[in-house]
Amino acid sequence: MLRKVIYEHGLVTDGWISFDPADAGAIEQVFKKDIREGEERLMLAVLQDAVDCFQTFVLPKTEREKKLFQEAEDWILEKNSEWFFSFENICETLQLHPDYIRQGLLCWKEAKLKVSPLHENSTGRSKLVKTGASGSSVRVSKTA
Repeated sequence: MLRKVIYEHGLVTDGWISFDPADAGAIEQVFKKDIREGEERLMLAVLQDAVDCFQTFVLPKTEREKKLFQEAEDWILEKNSEWFFSFENICETLQLHPDYIRQGLLCWKEAKLKVSPLHENSTGRSKLVKTGASGSSVRVSKTA
């Protein structure tokens, strides 16, 4: 894109590029657009990482996973929009509705936690256990 602007607005002679001073605004717009697009890509990556941590570690197995989930959840729930890379600012910049995304993630978390007792390990939590009566039925029981 920049090369196109240079050749459309500039004069290339003997390997040197000269510009009409009035056309400097066109070059500045290209750089600003590139910077803006780069910032938006970075913001999208930050948002995606937070959502990935939120969904991946909603049922943490280690203290590290618990910390990653908590940091992501705190960041998503924070309503402070003064920080440039806050959840609110990122959503607004990317033209997303932060409250809608929050609500969706919290509903997803609630559904995941409701299902989790059927999938937890045997460290004092519920797990699936086969009964001997029918051979194929499954029941949930507490194990010590």
